[in-house]
Amino acid sequence: MKKKAQIRYAVSFVILIVLLLMLFFWNINAGSVQMSVKEIFDIIVKKTGEQTAYNIVWQIRLPRILAALLLGGALSVSGFLLQTFFGNPIAGPFVLGISSGAKLVVSLVMIFLLSREIASSSLVMILAAFVGSMISMGFILLVSRKVKRMSMLVICGVMIGYICSAVTDFVVTFADDSNIVNLHNWSLGSFSGTTWGNVQVCTVVVLISLALAFLMSKPMSAYQLGENYAQNMGVNIKAFRISLILLSSVLSATVTAFAGPISFVGIAVPHLIKSLMKTAKPILIIPGCFLGGAVFCLFCDLIARTVFAPTELSISSVTAIFGAPVVIYMMVRKQR
Repeated sequence: MKKKAQIRYAVSFVILIVLLLMLFFWNINAGSVQMSVKEIFDIIVKKTGEQTAYNIVWQIRLPRILAALLLGGALSVSGFLLQTFFGNPIAGPFVLGISSGAKLVVSLVMIFLLSREIASSSLVMILAAFVGSMISMGFILLVSRKVKRMSMLVICGVMIGYICSAVTDFVVTFADDSNIVNLHNWSLGSFSGTTWGNVQVCTVVVLISLALAFLMSKPMSAYQLGENYAQNMGVNIKAFRISLILLSSVLSATVTAFAGPISFVGIAVPHLIKSLMKTAKPILIIPGCFLGGAVFCLFCDLIARTVFAPTELSISSVTAIFGAPVVIYMMVRKQR
């Protein structure tokens, strides 16, 4: 049985890596300018080729693809951490209103800076999103003390999300027209317009957070068996829960800061990875979720920018189409 499980894990990782590589090169080639495999190889590896194609790959497509890869993986891992924290597979940054809280504060900061013609840095956006995430998480934690049923907690999270969205819309109503355009494009959710500077900041924040989450795999495994068991195994429950909250908030805040609110990735992908691997061990699920989230967002971004080209769909709309049925299936199966 142990050997079969190890084979399953290995096959699962191989499948995810192959899908990731396929979608990576498919995304590079997809668009109004078509390129052969040799052209793509020369541009990426040898850094030679026709100037227009070279600029399209290096200045537009590669930063966007890497952002989708990093942020998709970050959002998926954030969802898994929240599901571990609350002990329920329906918990996620979008459903619990954490992404909406981040969106509200980022919107306020963007409007404030744009109205004064001040350029907003990546760090400022991440900090603003983190503050918004922590405010929403604070409300959720307060509600969780009064409400014991997870279904009620999810409903409260959805209501917090609606309140944050309503306040955001109210603020946008009184913003300048130029500010509304910038905010509207961002608030729909998109990886377009990503720069290499954004990718560098994302890489540092996401990889550090991912490494810290991976180092917490052992206490997470104990926590999954119950707080009492984890405490008996020497886990500091209070410090552990705070660490989970901070890591999940940083990851979801980074996604919201650079790509806007993206729905259902944090719920659907961890469930799909658990179903693929037939395990919930954090030491396997965390890297699996990162790869799965990257694959899922690369696939959805490919659809968003190619299906109705030159019109581009918001990434959140596409992820909802594929992620929502997974969530519905989870809820029906749990009810049974």
